[in-house]
Parts: sequence; structure tokens; C-alpha cells
Amino acid sequence: MKIVVIGGTGLIGSKLVTKLGEHGHEAVPASPNTGVNTLTGEGLAEVLDGASVVIDVSNSPSFEDTAVLEFFRTSTGNLLAAEENAGVGHHVALSVVGTERRPDIGYFRAKVAQEQLIKDSGIPFSLVHATQFFEFARRIADEATAGDTVRMPAVLFQPIAGEEVAQTVGRTAVGSPLNGRIDIAGPERSRMDEFFRSALTAWGDEREVVTDPHAHYFGAEMRESDLVPGDGAILGEIKYADWLASDAGK
Repeated sequence: MKIVVIGGTGLIGSKLVTKLGEHGHEAVPASPNTGVNTLTGEGLAEVLDGASVVIDVSNSPSFEDTAVLEFFRTSTGNLLAAEENAGVGHHVALSVVGTERRPDIGYFRAKVAQEQLIKDSGIPFSLVHATQFFEFARRIADEATAGDTVRMPAVLFQPIAGEEVAQTVGRTAVGSPLNGRIDIAGPERSRMDEFFRSALTAWGDEREVVTDPHAHYFGAEMRESDLVPGDGAILGEIKYADWLASDAGK
């Protein structure tokens, strides 16, 4: 089947295109780099012609509260309208575990707005909520750094390999629409400060991780279970240490 991957040249999108292609599907990457812009609508009608499924793994270039909300509202609205015109039968979107718990956080609020548009569209859909990706661990540490100190809260943390996110999203896309959501997370749950203390040691990074209950993540203080899924989540198999030692982690 023809499957269009919005954000198909990014981290998860490129993995999806490869995996779907390996399973015999016509996987088409769609992004501004390929002439498809969901904010303006440019190229949408053309790329969706004959598509059975659309997977949206795109992300906002800005995480500022107003900008990110505008991005997801506009891009998702344009995409869903184009899908309806093209007769697409399944819309799959990647989101974040915990979005509904923290509407006070701008990025989470924007993802909730995106999901509501999808639910209200009338197009059969599936939502995949994922925890943070291993690939973003260094960036998370950098954003929490002041001088030689990395300030992290002791909240629960359960990151996952991007490879396993792509695998789950791909499987969901070729299956029947859920008209609901699934949660996915890595196989290991720890405290965020403990994870990064171990990670920096493994990286050979001499920065000190300091436990700070007031440290911000996504611009806010996180509560104990904000970043981890509840019961029934799909768990990956790749542990962070194994991922770091693999080609993907280099």
C-alpha cells in the first residue's frame, strides 16, 4: 500500500520509510525538503494521491508556546483536509507520553490540540504515545547544563530507542485503525537524575549531575510520573547501554 510519511526525512520518519519499504510498501517521505509543506499546504494533494495511510511524525521547529500550538493546529488541519479529499483511510500520529497530564506545558498543550483535531476529523486514526528517545539524551543533558553542572529532577524516566518507536508506528500504520492510542516506552525505568548520572559516565563526560527537584523539563517542574506510561504500555527490548554500544548510539 502507499503510505505517506509526513516528516519522513527526520529521525523517526527516515527509519519508518526504510522499514515500510523493506516490507514491500510504497513509503513516500514528505517534508519541506521533498516539496511538501503542511503549513502552507504546498504539495499535499499531489503526495496524497492514491495514499491509503498517512503517518505524521513531523515536529515544530520552535517549542515556544504560541509557535508550537500554531504549528500543530495549522499543519494538522491542512493535512487532515487534504486526506479527506484524497480518501485516505488511516491517519497515524506520533505523540508524547503524558501530554494529557500537563496542559500547563505549552508543547504538551499543542500536542493535545493536535490529537483533538485528529479525533474530530472523522478519519480513522491511531495515536502512538512514546517516551523520550535515546537519541535525544545528550540534547536533554545539554539543555539542563549550567557551567559544569547538569541539573535533573528525580522523577521517573523510561526512554526508548528511536528504532523501536519507528517499528511500533510502522506496525500500527499497516494494521486496522485503533481509533484510540497506544503507549510505548523503553524496557528500563529509573530516576531521571540516576539515568543521566550513568549516561554521562558512559559518555566519558565530566559534567556533574545534581539532583534538583525544581529542575525544569519542557519548561516546567515535572511530577513523579509525568514522563512514564501507565499499565498496558508496549515496552521495547533495547536497553540504553546496549544501544549506546551499537552503531546507532555512536
